[in-house]
Amino acid sequence: MTVLDAIQRSAEFLAKKGVDSPRLQTELLLAHLLKLERMQLYLNFERTLAPPEVDEFRELIRRRGGREPLQHIVGSTSFCGLEIAVNRHVLTPRPETELLAERGWIFLNERTSTASPPLAALDFGTGSGCLAIALASKSPAAQVYAVEVSAEAMALARQNAAHHGLTQQIHFFQGDGFASLPTPSSFDLIISNPPYIPTGEIASLQPEVRDYDPCAALDGGPEGLDFYRRLAREAPPFLRPGGRLMLEFGDGQAESLRGILREQKWVVEAVEADYSHRQRIMIARR
Repeated sequence: MTVLDAIQRSAEFLAKKGVDSPRLQTELLLAHLLKLERMQLYLNFERTLAPPEVDEFRELIRRRGGREPLQHIVGSTSFCGLEIAVNRHVLTPRPETELLAERGWIFLNERTSTASPPLAALDFGTGSGCLAIALASKSPAAQVYAVEVSAEAMALARQNAAHHGLTQQIHFFQGDGFASLPTPSSFDLIISNPPYIPTGEIASLQPEVRDYDPCAALDGGPEGLDFYRRLAREAPPFLRPGGRLMLEFGDGQAESLRGILREQKWVVEAVEADYSHRQRIMIARR
């Protein structure tokens, strides 16, 4: 079987299984197996796969056909150009969250010259550590704190930080939110991509999300707003003067979230859209 044969047959199989972008998914899996960049496959269409390669590729395609996420199969994903290991214990980072990270590091870098040192940011519910790692990588002057309730997720976040050489810049605390932080603690930026899927909608999500992302990282309560209420209520004592709260939120939640923040005396400074032009990021100050 040649590389081209493997791609064509496997793409057809994944399409029948309802996998989005089956050709792309096939090429990414084959490139991972052969340790090639995806575009290098096009220079190797006539290469004949060895029998062990065929067997291993079939197993990868079988797993993807069963709707196991590509990122879990290969063990990592790219977030803001950084390799982030993922598994069943963490939410797989999404492209739209890269926008949240970017807004965060832009704010931190602008604040570097005016804030009293040391500059500090908090990633509330760090999961894989992707937001904390992106902030630390792009804002070297900032000390980044990350809290996470799940011990398994925290272990992976620490591993990811170590992979990028950021263990001295990122400080991890396992526990339930702000109560897990040392006293006193204050931050120039509090950033979070909290669970925001309404409980009743989880069963209707794509299998890659419903069956493989941890439910605790998805379930935001009956309206999907439970964690925003908590952040709006508990965050103020931890935010420094002139600091910002930056949140990712779900489709159709903008006005409800705006109301929650206003009830707790926050000033909503901006609401920004993601790549698909859906409102996705809210920025607030005191």
